[in-house]
Amino acid sequence: MAEQERMCEAVLFASSEPVSVKELNDRMPHGCDAAEALVHLRKRYEGRGVHVVKVGDAWAMRTAPDLSFLMQKETVETRKLSRAAIETLAIIAYHQPVTRAEIEEIRGVSVSRGTVDQLLEMEWIRFGRRKMTPGRPVTFVVTPVFLDQFGLSSARDLPGLKELRAAGLLENRPPPGTIPLGVSGEDDDDLEAVDGQSELFED
Repeated sequence: MAEQERMCEAVLFASSEPVSVKELNDRMPHGCDAAEALVHLRKRYEGRGVHVVKVGDAWAMRTAPDLSFLMQKETVETRKLSRAAIETLAIIAYHQPVTRAEIEEIRGVSVSRGTVDQLLEMEWIRFGRRKMTPGRPVTFVVTPVFLDQFGLSSARDLPGLKELRAAGLLENRPPPGTIPLGVSGEDDDDLEAVDGQSELFED
């Protein structure tokens, strides 16, 4: 297992993008268990300057959050998003999979092609499955690149209603019709992607 940890460590260290367990198993000798090796590797890096973190369904090595100030000179400045882009991205993140029409209904205004194109170009969103409704509209979902950018393991790690209110980013009661899908009440902590709706979509 120690040798398998070393192999996983080498691949993650050399990779510029998160690597899935399947990709690790494909690279490693037959009989290796990358998933188990990653559990041990992650534990071994706890408290170090670099952490082994899960990004969506993949794994990567990232600087410890409390040491991020040391990397300021190496940080690439990302162009600022417009308010429309931020609102659109937030709706997709909390309501995914969501169609353009649903985004427009929530925002109350139309979504320009440029806004969606910018988010697609940044690889923060991608096209999801088509919804099995008249016209079979395409849906949008966030990507692993988005999760990696904000240090999230999955969309379930997005701030919940309580966290948003505590930060002053949300009123005590959201306007009618703006409660994210899957949220049933005021005390729900997690705003997550809606599962169990496979009958409404096609692959």
